Amino acid sequence: MRARTMATVVVAAGILLGTTGCNLYAPQATTIQYDASDGVSGDVGDLAIRNAILLTADGENANLLVHVVNSSTEDIELLVQYEGVDEKIDTEVTIEANSTTEIGVDGESVPVESLNASAGSLFPVFFQYGDLTGIELLVPVLDGELAEYSTLVPTEAPTPAQTSEPAETSEPTETPAATATPEATTAP
Repeated sequence: MRARTMATVVVAAGILLGTTGCNLYAPQATTIQYDASDGVSGDVGDLAIRNAILLTADGENANLLVHVVNSSTEDIELLVQYEGVDEKIDTEVTIEANSTTEIGVDGESVPVESLNASAGSLFPVFFQYGDLTGIELLVPVLDGELAEYSTLVPTEAPTPAQTSEPAETSEPTETPAATATPEATTAP
């Protein structure tokens, strides 16, 4: 009887160790942080950069969409930098204290010109403020095919009509008086 009880305890302990031992070697999938949307994220000091994406229609001009959360009690001047055709392009955006700023949706925007990247590629964008070390994110480039992005894709500014000479205005001419139209007749 005592051997049977001891065997039951050994089997139960083996099952218990076998089923809980997985956490000793493999991390739980629910503790792994990831970007749940289309964009990428990163942190710089008190700023949390979330869901950064670039939207383009032509591969040349793009709109940077990103949410920036400022957890400090002071406004922060965020430097957004990318490599243009001939030089680095810098844009500064004010991120208000204890708030989330949506760049590229309403109000603040960071237009990216001379992108030279097609939809589906990654484009490096650098974020930094103060004397802190910044972070470079490989931001995905998307087009406006998805309905939620269709209104956020940059459009080209209309170009004014170019004329070499001003249009001449002619003086009005008299229109001839209306003549009576013949009435329809039937065949005999």
